[in-house]
Amino acid sequence: MSDHSERLWHIFADSFLPLLRAGAAYTVPLTLISFALGLLLALATALVRLADIPVLSWIARFYVWIIRGTPLIVQLFIIFYGLPSFGILIDRFPAAIIGFTLSVGAYGSEIIRAAIISIPRGQWEAAYSLGQTRLQALRRIILPQAARVSVPPLSNSFISLVKDTSLAATVTVPELFAKAQQITAAVYEPMLMYCEVALIYLIFCTVLTVLQRMLERYYERFETR
Repeated sequence: MSDHSERLWHIFADSFLPLLRAGAAYTVPLTLISFALGLLLALATALVRLADIPVLSWIARFYVWIIRGTPLIVQLFIIFYGLPSFGILIDRFPAAIIGFTLSVGAYGSEIIRAAIISIPRGQWEAAYSLGQTRLQALRRIILPQAARVSVPPLSNSFISLVKDTSLAATVTVPELFAKAQQITAAVYEPMLMYCEVALIYLIFCTVLTVLQRMLERYYERFETR
């Protein structure tokens, strides 16, 4: 092994654990917190749009339109760098959480809304015939079925969010990609470091893809009964 190859191997080995720690400390929490909050926002937004309450429905549509029509990195910059111009100071980690949550909420609301709409109208009528209110029918019959329909696209959104958290580096959150940039500045091996961080993201996403398939098979068992 040449001296250069040996140096690259040592850099790779020495940086692997620091990168994993950055992922565990920031990338994973960013993903989990943002997705959980985003799902709640998505469900609320979808239900508001389906309820067809004029003012609230317009606000929900406007929110989805804005978030889906602008780049996520621009939204993060507005939250972290722009809002201080109006005296609103948000720390870097909460700013990233807000940005990712708004993104998940907008895209997720369209997934959930489509899933609810896909449930046959007869399911609603059957619930009403049993004396259930609209809210009871939604909670007991419609949403459980819509959840099964939503699993694949929402799982894809979750996996995409893992990769999107790399944008948190632009608002100084020291997550996985930001840590790779710091190490690159010290060792001057950008190709190696960016390939290594790509490998770690690939590992994360591969594990999540396997879990997604397991979850889909779990729901398929209920559909075949």
